[in-house]
Amino acid sequence: MNHRYREYGPWLLARVGQKTQKISINAGFTCPNRDGTVGVGGCTYCNNQTFNPAYCETSKSISQQLEEGKAFFSRKYPSMKYLAYFQAYTNTYASLDDLKRKYEEALSVEDVVGIVIGTRPDCMPLPLLDYLAELNRQCFLTVEYGIESTDDTILQHINRGHNFACTRHAIKATHDRGILTGGHIILGLPLTHIIPQYLSNEAKRISDLPLDTLKIHQLQLIKGTKMAEEYVEHPENFHLYQPFEYIDEVIDFLELIRPEIVVERFVSQSPSSLLAIPGWGLKNYEFVEKVNKRLEERDTYQGRLCHSS
Repeated sequence: MNHRYREYGPWLLARVGQKTQKISINAGFTCPNRDGTVGVGGCTYCNNQTFNPAYCETSKSISQQLEEGKAFFSRKYPSMKYLAYFQAYTNTYASLDDLKRKYEEALSVEDVVGIVIGTRPDCMPLPLLDYLAELNRQCFLTVEYGIESTDDTILQHINRGHNFACTRHAIKATHDRGILTGGHIILGLPLTHIIPQYLSNEAKRISDLPLDTLKIHQLQLIKGTKMAEEYVEHPENFHLYQPFEYIDEVIDFLELIRPEIVVERFVSQSPSSLLAIPGWGLKNYEFVEKVNKRLEERDTYQGRLCHSS
């Protein structure tokens, strides 16, 4: 167990009581920021192909996707249990009956002991939260919200379709029902490098949220997205990190956030074929090793400079 930040693996093991692996699912959801309900075109950085494994195809049932995911992982870890990860697009954006059917189908698959639901803060109606609170008493459950930024100017610039007040409300409502609540942010979004105190303000607002877990990702420019076009037209809007810069940025951020928040990830690695700008060529575990080494060099730790209320 790492003593310099709160790691996800040991926390999950303690929560579930056994070794578990997430299996991503594409359950055929869309997004209100794509179909015109909130907006069109989606967030400017978004391309869901960047995180969907090959077995995640909407032509396959949820059960089939899970069985294929299990077959992939069980060769190496035959005694593994699994979490169904509803990941692609907005996984609470449907009728309550449809959502119940999909979640419960996933939980009916052998060795699936819980679900993780990725969604937007503006897509969590109260009847669904009430149902999830009931489901939470029967299995492991996490709701993971795309926060991306806590700054309303940035949220508007990336066409997110909601403000930070919406994020705060959804996370509090989820936490208040006893549901484990996660968040996802992106460091390096356009214009953030010219906003005074952006990182410290981001950390303060994140720490003030009742989050259990947090994913931190670097900005990646994906081919065919509006953000990739923006980079060509206005490169001055961006500061694209080199790995050594980003490692120190991550550690600066870690120092400022609550020590109780479980940090699930530091980076995202999209397929090189989808990247408009070449990636770093580092696997996740390699990046984690570099973060750990730098934490030791700086003799620092998560929450060292946190002054959250």
